[in-house]
Amino acid sequence: MTEKTFKTHLDAIRDFSLSHAEPEWMLDLRLSMLDKIDGLELPFFERVKINRWPLLEDPTIAVETEAVMLANEFIDDKNDGPKLIQIGRQTAFEQLPMELIEKGVIFTDIFTALEEHPDLVKEAYMQYAVKADEDKLTAFHAAFMNSGIFLYVPKNVVIEEPLEALFIQNSEIKENFVKHVLILADVNSQFSYVEKYETIGTEKNLANIIVEVLAKPGSKVKFSAVDQLGEATTTYFNRRGHLLKDATIDWALGIMNNGDMVADFDSDLIGEGSHSEVKIVAISMGKQIQGIDTRVTNYGRHSIGHILQHGVIRDKSTLTFNGIGHIIKGAKGADAQQESRVLMLSDKARGDANPILLIDENDVTAGHAASVGRVDPEEMYYLMSRGLKKVDAERLVIRGFLGSVIAAIPVKSVREELVDVIERKLSI
Repeated sequence: MTEKTFKTHLDAIRDFSLSHAEPEWMLDLRLSMLDKIDGLELPFFERVKINRWPLLEDPTIAVETEAVMLANEFIDDKNDGPKLIQIGRQTAFEQLPMELIEKGVIFTDIFTALEEHPDLVKEAYMQYAVKADEDKLTAFHAAFMNSGIFLYVPKNVVIEEPLEALFIQNSEIKENFVKHVLILADVNSQFSYVEKYETIGTEKNLANIIVEVLAKPGSKVKFSAVDQLGEATTTYFNRRGHLLKDATIDWALGIMNNGDMVADFDSDLIGEGSHSEVKIVAISMGKQIQGIDTRVTNYGRHSIGHILQHGVIRDKSTLTFNGIGHIIKGAKGADAQQESRVLMLSDKARGDANPILLIDENDVTAGHAASVGRVDPEEMYYLMSRGLKKVDAERLVIRGFLGSVIAAIPVKSVREELVDVIERKLSI
């Protein structure tokens, strides 16, 4: 994609921004990143080459014309909790209990938030967690973002029921899925947020998804996700937390996509006593390639960052875990731990678990564990000697391998859904 080709979308970006009544600063950001895309490099993923992936192709951005569809299939009438559903670029369903509205909670699509709460959005949007000009894919996102949501939980507000977001990629048509999720947790707020990604249709599309979680002092966020984008979707994921003093983000991510994907899952522990737990389960199948960089950077004194990720690979697929723990100079008393394990179910599959520790300070705690291996033949023999077929014995081994991570996920509904999704994938 040449600079000239990107520049041809300038008028379309202006029209899109005007049609959504975006503030001037948002249009300025889009145009400045459109100008910078060509001069930036692609992000680097260890042992995953993405230079030929279609992550920058056909960056169309157009005013909406399609109607909201299929919404009723995804709406649970029995669930009256906070929930938002987007199909393609449109919001099909939005529900927020009055008691939360009265407390000042905002849970709406990104364009409504830009129109009604521009200062709140401007405070956080690509300012701290993810910078727009970090690389070619973040700049592309900033220029061509076409949907998303904004969640704001005010100071001292505690929400007991999880806030849910369901994002349906519409691959019945040719349309990029460039979605931005912006979460702002104010001082001492506490809540759980659950997001799910699915695809309808088989049209080849790209997905460029950035999630920013800004956790102010004393806030506690439980962030859970189940990703199930389609086989024809090539995906770039960037989920990043920015944590201030004594803030906590507990990440629980189920990576169950069917297409090629690379992802950055990062936590920047800025404040003293900040704490991030990252739990990931992933499955790769067919000829799928998935590369996951999980990074925790300790800037604050006595900050804690733990990574626990387990993956299963089948057929001719590839799964790479790169775990990075970085303790910055001055982060005395910091703790960085990581465990990455990959279970191979085929001799044609490829798995990598690459632990990296970068320690620039004394008086800290750090450690890592990593392994890539096949199913233990003695376990299989034992199970099959008890009358189980090979496929059933293998499934039990996988359940046990992933179960240790799933059991640590704090939201029960996400644990149950992940178990169901894993069962469906393993039965294919």
